[in-house]
Amino acid sequence: MSAPSNNITGRAAFLSVMKDEGVTRMFGNPGTTELPIMHALTDEPDIQYTMALQESIVVAMADGYARASGELVACNVHVAPGLGNAMGTFFTAANSGTPMILTAGQQELGHGLQEPLLYGPLVEMAAPVAKWSTEITQLEDLPRVLHRAAKIATTAPTGPVFISLPGDILNADAPLDLGKATRVDTTVRPSDAALEALADRLLQAKNPVVIAGTEMVASDAFDAAVAFVEALGATVYQQTVASGAHFPSAHPAFVRCLGRSQPDVRKALEPHDMLICLGADVLRMSVYSPIDPLPEGMPVIQIGLNDWEMGKNYAAEIALRADVRETLTALTPILRAKGGAAQAKTAAARIAALKDSNWTTNRAKQREAATAKGAGEPLNGEWLMMRMSDLAPDDVIVVDEGVTTAATLNAHFPFTDRHSYFGNVSGGIGWGIAAAVGVQMAKPERRVVAVIGDGSAQYSIQALWTAANSKTPVVFVICNNAGYTIIKQRLTLFHGNEEYIGMDFHNPSINVSKLAEGYGMDSVRVTTGEAFEEAFSAALAKTDGPTLIEAMVHADY
Repeated sequence: MSAPSNNITGRAAFLSVMKDEGVTRMFGNPGTTELPIMHALTDEPDIQYTMALQESIVVAMADGYARASGELVACNVHVAPGLGNAMGTFFTAANSGTPMILTAGQQELGHGLQEPLLYGPLVEMAAPVAKWSTEITQLEDLPRVLHRAAKIATTAPTGPVFISLPGDILNADAPLDLGKATRVDTTVRPSDAALEALADRLLQAKNPVVIAGTEMVASDAFDAAVAFVEALGATVYQQTVASGAHFPSAHPAFVRCLGRSQPDVRKALEPHDMLICLGADVLRMSVYSPIDPLPEGMPVIQIGLNDWEMGKNYAAEIALRADVRETLTALTPILRAKGGAAQAKTAAARIAALKDSNWTTNRAKQREAATAKGAGEPLNGEWLMMRMSDLAPDDVIVVDEGVTTAATLNAHFPFTDRHSYFGNVSGGIGWGIAAAVGVQMAKPERRVVAVIGDGSAQYSIQALWTAANSKTPVVFVICNNAGYTIIKQRLTLFHGNEEYIGMDFHNPSINVSKLAEGYGMDSVRVTTGEAFEEAFSAALAKTDGPTLIEAMVHADY
């Protein structure tokens, strides 16, 4: 670094460096050790502070904001208990590769030896989840540490980092060189030789299948993927964890999300002779099955920047560590040139052959079935997903943690662009209701509809206060089936047991609309289809704050 150029407190330097790194919004829940930052924020109008009422909600909101905006995000929590509270959603942020700097105030250096109240080994606590975890131990290192953290968080494969901020470091005053931001350009493509070899191998496939995954969003690869699929003539599935919008649903080559049933996935893949993974988790599953989801002997091609995924569970015949969009943009013309008119004709025929099994056809069949069943009272979950999709604006963004009620959501709701849908990538519930607030803050020009199960909502119901306080116009659809239906289903499926202990919300029941009212939000409970349609339309028409609709659904959903 060059010679020191200014005299500045640690707290002011912290915010100045964050601003230089492009941070415009900080999410947090302050405590005594975070007061230096709160004090400095009064002199930093360019960083907006959003308060949440619990630390897991802080991180989930920041996660939603970063995923929707593509920006580096900062969040601040309170010492060891606050970091402990945050770890569940920090785990989710790590799974989604969110570019995030999580900080926590720490006791003054040396004071920890006395084991004061709230003290804990913050670096060690965060380390198993964070991409990098460290503590600033002298003021002169603060700019270097923060710039390094931002570089690590934003360099693919991206991910959250953690920094412990001792109070005496933040309050100290010294001449500091604040340094400058560094960004590593990872929008790279493979070598010409690698592209030529890949094109030759792809053209040998008679019935290829593509799995589109997470990196389709970060890479902005929708259009490039469509052109590639049409040139190759491939069937397309979404990766097994439906964490985002990874391919346009209405494209004639798209079938569905693969899901996480090993027998079902294997059956879907067996007709194919080559698996091409575009920035995807390769057949990530949930529960154990003796059936392997990958058909024996199927060759695997992987393209993406997350090299940890390459060959992790299944050997890759070709693995290219490169940006998905850049790679496909360079690869597709080579495919067309090598394949010529004959390949173009073959590719078109393969895609045309999917007309009876693609997403559009299946959607029409499911609409017919859901319509025939009707709304019901309590509500039929599939009818609810169908009508919500019908009534939502074309540019709506859906945040999904509806679990069982929303099981058919993606069969009805079309992915139209890379930001049209956000799902829970880790499986840890409680993320969605808070993440929706962050997504809406990042995308104020579009409406966000959050589909949340009643069980998931109770993990982070306090997020409603932040939505109401900030007048963030999310429409929350809380699907109330009065219990943990997914756990009931699995108890019956795996153990043949229908005695549900600890899985029902009875005696007393939970009235989510009343909870929302207590947080200062417009809310309504609906039990009929007509009432839902009326409430949903009214909620979308309201733009000056959030609305919660508690949809009472049948216990089977």
